Amino acid sequence: MAGMLTDIEIAQSVQPLNIEQIAKTLGLTRQDIDLYGNDKAKIHLSVYDRLKDKPDGKLVLVTAITPTPAGEGKTTNTIGLGDALSQLGKKVMLALREPSLGPVFGIKGGAAGGGWAQVIPMEDINLHFTGDMHAIGAANNLLAAMLDNHIHHGNQLGIDVRRITLKRCVDMNDRQLRHIINGLGGRVCGVPREDGYDITVASEIMAVLCLSKDLCDLKENLARIVVGYTYDGKPVTCGQLKAQGAMTALLRDALKPNLVQTLEHTPALVHGGPFANIAHGCNSIAATRLALKIADYVITEAGFGADLGAEKFIDIKCRKAGLKPGAAVIVATVRALKSHGGVSKDRLQTENLEALKKGIPNLLKHIENITKKFGIPAVVAINRFPDDTQAELDMLRRHCSELGVNVALSEVWEKGGKGGTALANEVLRLLDMPSNFKMLYTDDMPLFDKINTIAREIYGADGVDYLPPAKRELDRLTELGVGNLPVCIAKTQYSLSDNPSLNGRPTGFNITVKSVRLSAGAGFVVVLTGDIMTMPGLPKVPSAENIDVDMQGRITGLF
Repeated sequence: MAGMLTDIEIAQSVQPLNIEQIAKTLGLTRQDIDLYGNDKAKIHLSVYDRLKDKPDGKLVLVTAITPTPAGEGKTTNTIGLGDALSQLGKKVMLALREPSLGPVFGIKGGAAGGGWAQVIPMEDINLHFTGDMHAIGAANNLLAAMLDNHIHHGNQLGIDVRRITLKRCVDMNDRQLRHIINGLGGRVCGVPREDGYDITVASEIMAVLCLSKDLCDLKENLARIVVGYTYDGKPVTCGQLKAQGAMTALLRDALKPNLVQTLEHTPALVHGGPFANIAHGCNSIAATRLALKIADYVITEAGFGADLGAEKFIDIKCRKAGLKPGAAVIVATVRALKSHGGVSKDRLQTENLEALKKGIPNLLKHIENITKKFGIPAVVAINRFPDDTQAELDMLRRHCSELGVNVALSEVWEKGGKGGTALANEVLRLLDMPSNFKMLYTDDMPLFDKINTIAREIYGADGVDYLPPAKRELDRLTELGVGNLPVCIAKTQYSLSDNPSLNGRPTGFNITVKSVRLSAGAGFVVVLTGDIMTMPGLPKVPSAENIDVDMQGRITGLF
């Protein structure tokens, strides 16, 4: 049936429960939530304070192999696993990220799952949802406006307009805004200077929201944001511009986690949406901490492959929030692994054991990262397609078993929670095993060593090449006393290297660091590698061309 219907048609065929009913199953009252219609709500942060002495549930991280055009289905399997555990009688919650409008109208698609493993209302979640993205963009651009206003009215702080690091943002793929000149038109229009836009999900405000525990923490983190430097090289902060109070007012409701449900009515918190290739790629601390107090099992996902989302989930989010995942799921498909083995997209349906064997090392590297580098028990979830052959599946099992990891076939796209029973049982088994969870590096390790460690241990690089501006900035940040911060490496999602054309498990390469910037409010240092950009562009044929709405207001073409 899933093959006959699009994702949006499947989602529209299911009648959601009233969100108050979902809240009630979690022990929440009407006073604990703010309703956004009948199928969405925000949960008050006071609920966490009420439950703070309750033991945490068990946390499961879902990650994946390096993405390919063939698709992997990480969010779909996250949702399906939650539904499967719910069918087994477990009290479970999902903790997911919000989609960005950029990919929705671009090429990647939304982030509400697929087939019979989706969160609903998928149209709302993939579009404006509860307005969090707009609030983040407004807060970011308020800070930018106050910065330029300060310069216009005399620049008492002595801000060097050539060294402003804050960019404006918009939640859309718009390459025209990557590099701009603003302030033209004479004195009344401000001071002319070079500027640019990031996509909202790459803005530091997004990271700050996702890494803040409560309103007080949020305001303090916002105040620490460095917007630029003075003529004598001193950092200028949001706090010096006195913008943090107004920004917190804009973000007050956005900080509250969003409650929705799956097609099978499993509760889900969908909150925060930083990309994992250009940001830290995890949902909010507020949502994850709350879910761990409410449920016995919490399933969360981190963006793209384990080299990006999972590494940042562990080294940034877990470090910040004190989280310890008890098990991990690594999602893969036979198709995607054959793609890593060099097969073109139009030939992935044909059995090809030679190509699969060439592609499997990519999966094995991600297994190694999760189980060896981070010490988390893991299972490989094979998102099964009808054309997967038994010989291909047997080959996958053999290679994974050599690393002591089991394979569970997942059919949640076609069957919903029922298709994830084997995966759910394996996850429950892993959660009863001892975990040797650890982070990759310590706080006191120098910034250069942190970057080198990630490149060598997680990507498999031989080393790191630093362009002179990046090296100077790392030296300066060390002198400023922020060398104890974790690093957030911005890198292509399409390869373990920083070259998107290198598939599989490349060797003999170096990572090139081209620039570095401080995200003092979020509490990490952003390291940009290769040709990565913080404002994506639209493809030749954007998904927006296929999206429409009929005269009854019913949206079509949204996946």
